[in-house]
This record gives sequence, C-alpha cells and structure tokens, in this order.
Amino acid sequence: MEKLFGTDGIRGIANRFPMTPEVVLNIGKATAHVFREKYGKKRLKFVIGRDTRLSGCMIENALTAGILSAGADVFLVGHMPTPAIAHLTKSLNVDAGMVISASHNPAADNGIKIFGGDGYKLSDEVEEKIEKYIVTEKVNTEQITGSLIGNVYSVDDAKGRYIEFAKASVKGLSLQGLKIVLDCANGAAYDTAPQVFRELGAEVIVLNDRPDGLNINLNCGALHPEIMMELVKKERADIGIALDGDADRVIVCDEKGNNVDGDHIIAICAIYLKEKGTLAKKLRCYHHHDKQRV
Repeated sequence: MEKLFGTDGIRGIANRFPMTPEVVLNIGKATAHVFREKYGKKRLKFVIGRDTRLSGCMIENALTAGILSAGADVFLVGHMPTPAIAHLTKSLNVDAGMVISASHNPAADNGIKIFGGDGYKLSDEVEEKIEKYIVTEKVNTEQITGSLIGNVYSVDDAKGRYIEFAKASVKGLSLQGLKIVLDCANGAAYDTAPQVFRELGAEVIVLNDRPDGLNINLNCGALHPEIMMELVKKERADIGIALDGDADRVIVCDEKGNNVDGDHIIAICAIYLKEKGTLAKKLRCYHHHDKQRV
C-alpha cells in the first residue's frame, strides 16, 4: 500500500498527488468513515482551519465535500494557526480537527494534519486505517442521502476563542513595557498573533502580516529570522519572535539579536515552572558556567 501519512500528516505539491482535489475528497470520506467506526456515532463533527496558501480554498472545498458526503458536519474557521485548531477541537467539542497547511514549506505545497477529539495527533494505527480506505478500499457513500448528508457551519468567533485562550495561558501576566518584533511569515497567525501580544500590553512591531496566497514563508518568518533579529537591534526591542506559515514553530532572539534556540526556551520555561511550583516532575538545574545546582 502506498504510504500517504508522513511524520506530520499528508503533504505534497498542491494539485499533484496526493494533494489533488480527487484524493483530498477521498481523504475526507475515509477520515469520516474511520472516525465513525472508532466512535460509533451517527453524526460526527469536524473543524477545519487553513493557512494562507492560495491552494487552501481548493483543498478545503474538496476535503469538506468528502466529509459531508460521508454524513458528517463541518465547522469552518478560516485562517487559523495549527495550535488553534488543536485547541478548537476541544473547545467546540467536535470529534476531529483538520489543518490544511504545509507548515514551513513553500507556497506551492500544501498538506492536511488531523487531530483527534482530544486535540492530539492521531496514532499510527488510526492513520493506517485512513490510508487503507483512501488507497485500496474506497468508501461507498451512496447510502448517505437526504438528511443524512452533512452540513457546513461557519464559526464566526473562532479567532476570538483562541485569542482569549492564548491570553489566559499566561495566567494574568502583563507584557506592559515590552517592545516585541513579531514576524508572522505572511501565514496563518498574521492577525491573531499581533492581537494576542497587543492585548497583553506589549508594543508590537509586526513584519510580514500581509499574505497574498503566494508569499507565505517567502524570505521571512522562522526560516529567515535574520530580518527579525536585525530589526530587534535597530528598534532596541526586548525580544524578537519569528513564526512559520502555520505558527507551530517559533524562532526567538534576545534584545541583542542573538538566537535563543529551542533547548534554551524549554530550559527557561522549565525553570519558571519550577519557581512557580507547577512543574510536573522534579527539575535538577545547573548554572551554565559554574555547574552550581539551582
């Protein structure tokens, strides 16, 4: 059987296999069918969001049609970061979440990521079942007629829901007095990310927040953080943040424009949680220079 799922969903050049409307239609049918087998529910609900790629509309329509033809409902939320779909899957109490994005890849690519009802990625076992129905055992939906066909709903307050969730995650912490350079990569977080930081009180200098469908990740964002880093130094900002096209990865720099890599970010978060007494496991931390335990 041909392998469709990679480490991060199904991905390829839009309008070429496997990201053609015909295959995407079958992805929608197969996913709805497998989730009905899994949950035993007659009427399933899916939430679908996408990044800013031109091909996103084509894929969204094909994916939606497949899901509807299999008798499940679809909730459309438009341009949304990947982490937002994981949150909205639980917030909207749906059975699955789907993101149409190729993450940090060029604009010509696109892909589909699927979350379970718990907001987490699917197991290999579930992905294999979906693949089986896409490739070798096409789902027959001829019995889905009349009122059994799914319906589409537009969720008008989706961005507001996610913005409030993101703000609440810092538990009342204010960013008042901080100057932030934020590179949105002309991607899915082009409007939500600046709003979150501004509503938390920060002064935000925004880069690449004007997507045109083709400029996502183009010489900007997490793949090209040097632009953000230079502006941090020029504007004497406190921190620089560069996102990728679907805002599920981030590159950060300090006030001097120096890269703060992922390991450092995890360590900073772990030390903070330890000080707050909310770290799940005991942390042993040593000073970088003298190895003194803190």
